[in-house]
Amino acid sequence: MNGAHEPADAGIRGHVVIVTGASRGIGRGLARHLGQQGARLAVTGRKPERLAALSAELDELGIEHLAVPGNVADREAAVDLARQVHERFGRIDGLVANAQSFRPVMPLEDVRESDMDLLFDTGPKGTLWAMQAVFPYMKEAGRGRIVTMGSAVGMSGGAGYGPYSASKEAVRSLTRTAGREWGQYGITVNCVCPASAAHRMPPADDPERRAVFDAMYAQHPMRRDGDPERDIAPPVLFLLSDAAQYITGETFMVDGGGQMRA
Repeated sequence: MNGAHEPADAGIRGHVVIVTGASRGIGRGLARHLGQQGARLAVTGRKPERLAALSAELDELGIEHLAVPGNVADREAAVDLARQVHERFGRIDGLVANAQSFRPVMPLEDVRESDMDLLFDTGPKGTLWAMQAVFPYMKEAGRGRIVTMGSAVGMSGGAGYGPYSASKEAVRSLTRTAGREWGQYGITVNCVCPASAAHRMPPADDPERRAVFDAMYAQHPMRRDGDPERDIAPPVLFLLSDAAQYITGETFMVDGGGQMRA
């Protein structure tokens, strides 16, 4: 047909993708799924022993990867990571800025400066440092895919989650700004708000937090938690692919319809 175009590739085989906070939970599920779909990975984590365990898993799966311990709040470490990845693979196609620290549930009147600093240093600031670090390589290539991580509680104002919610909304704001500024270079930037993952389910000795989770799933359309590898990673893969080349600055609720509870 005259003027027909080849369909955009929805895969990421051969692409080089950085996943921060990859050593457990959602990050681990993302790394496993993306790697098994053919991506070459750079994975980071704050605790070397957990990162080493993930690296061993990826080796067993035959996934080519680079594992680099590091603190997402360290801007120079982010720049160095991007440099190492580009030196190793010769390109950086994607970034999943997943890492962020967490604080126990607390009422707003009890929030201290240290709580806000931790959540913002590892959340919006850490996300921005990672985005800035990969930007020059993506700009030069004329293509890039960045996926950030938000949270439904940022939009709903979950009681007890003040610092976390505020930091996640800041991540969404940075996502929109980056999408607006960097689209001209072929770089898309989108945010995923995932369902909780099983590793974050609170223990029985944390009744306040447990009550929040119980209320959450009592009215959840699917009545279950999201699985990082089977439920959350596939939409992230789509956003990293060329099939998502005309989507930017958006927020995707990957929560099994959980947002409809409101």
